[in-house]
Parts: sequence; structure tokens; C-alpha cells
Amino acid sequence: MPALFQVLVAATSLVLASSVAGEPASGADITADNVSGARMITARYSSSVLVFRVGDISLSAQIDPGHYAANTVVEAAGLAALFTDFDIHADVEGLRTPVSVAPLRYTHVERTGSKIRAVDIAFDNRTASARATPPFGSLGVPPATPAQLEGVIDPISAIFLLSQARVGGEGAVCSGSLPVFDGKARYNLRLEAGESRNIRTPAWRGEALLCHAWYEPIAGYDPEDYPTPAELRYPLDIWLAHFPEHGFYLPVRLHTRAGFGGVTIQVAELDIRVAPVAP
Repeated sequence: MPALFQVLVAATSLVLASSVAGEPASGADITADNVSGARMITARYSSSVLVFRVGDISLSAQIDPGHYAANTVVEAAGLAALFTDFDIHADVEGLRTPVSVAPLRYTHVERTGSKIRAVDIAFDNRTASARATPPFGSLGVPPATPAQLEGVIDPISAIFLLSQARVGGEGAVCSGSLPVFDGKARYNLRLEAGESRNIRTPAWRGEALLCHAWYEPIAGYDPEDYPTPAELRYPLDIWLAHFPEHGFYLPVRLHTRAGFGGVTIQVAELDIRVAPVAP
């Protein structure tokens, strides 16, 4: 996978931070279950290096009181489309409660030129098992062990949990560590809250909360693919906008210093609707 799009794929997961509120802090009561109806989210994010557009991320998600589903597409655009032919389609479906999510299935199809690989992850009692078509030539040095695959979640479900609705008191929207498995690589996302600031994008403006997401590789990497110290030196910065009428936070801008000039991703189009839940 091209290095630039490794950044975009990681950011795609973080784009879906909006969707499932977690356990509220004492005195806070803004979980998504307090909003009647299913939330339907469609959005498009544009990524750029310096002033040059290099990729697009589109997503759609549906969040019901006990269920969630989402799909996302990452593809080259602008300047990058002149040099690479690449896209990823990812889907997830799972169960949710006010305090947790439980993925049922996760799939993604990655295409680079004429090469296509599909990855399916199944979850049985919160233990992940993956199948790739065609199979990976290697599962990493070392590969993820069965113990390391217990209690993990897929990249999209992991970031559903990022926007835990904790406000006031000692609660924090961005805290803790998320154990993630993408079908081969096993890593953690360690979260640290930063300061709020005013953000302005083509689709949204206002005050947003800053969340630092530190990438921590665990297993499942080939030596040539293992992140370098320089790539791990800085976090992915995510600015989360609060949508209290819907009971969640949504990322409106992301930035990583990885790569020449860094990569900035911001929301370019956004639509949130509430649909009645079928009886």
C-alpha cells in the first residue's frame, strides 16, 4: 500500500468517530440513546498535502439504539490520482449498548492497480479471526497471537468508541487505549485529550475538541512495513465537533505530520438526519 494512503486508511477509521456514544461521566446524559430514531450520517472528507488535494474519503453510517452499520471508501484524487490507482472499500456491522460496541463482521477490499485483496474479519465471543483472498504472503514477523486477538475490535468499530460522550466533571471525550485488528496488523490507538479551538471547514465551523491518537504497533507487521520511529513520533490529531442534538461527536478535521508536508483531512460535505426506528 502506498505510504500516503496508509495515512488515509488510518484516518478513515478516525473519520467514523461520530457514531456511538459511550458511558457518560457523572452528571452528563448525552448518550445517543437519548435521541429518538436512527441517525443517518453521510459525509465526504477531502485530504491534502500542503495545498495539493490527494484523496477523498466518503462515508455513510446508520446508528440505531441497538445496532450500527457503516461503509466508507478511500480513493486517490487530485494530484495523487496522476501517480497512483488505489482505493479501499470497507464495511462494518455490529451491536451496541450505551457503553460498548460488539462488531459482528468487518470487511474491506483494497485495490492497487490490477491487484485486489479482500479481507473478512469474524468475531466469535469477542475473539477475531480473519480470512484474506488472496491470502497474505506473510502474517507478520511475528504474527498476532490468539491471545492478542481476544477482545479486539476492527478499525471502524474502534473509532466508534472514540467519541465516548464524557463531558463535565473529570470525564474526557478522548481517553484510554483501543485494541485494534485490521485482518493482519494488531495495534493500539492510545488517546490523549488536547485543548479546544475554533475550526473552519467547507462544511462546518465552530469550536472543536482536540484528540491526539498515538499509533502503537503490536504484531502482524513484516519488517519492511513496520512503522519507523519517525512515523511514530507524532500522533494523528483529530478535532471533534459536538452535535448535542444527535448525542455524538464527529471529526471535522484531522492532521498528521507523517510524510512530506503532513496530511490534512477535513469535512467537505456533511448531512445528518434522524429516521424513525422500525417497530
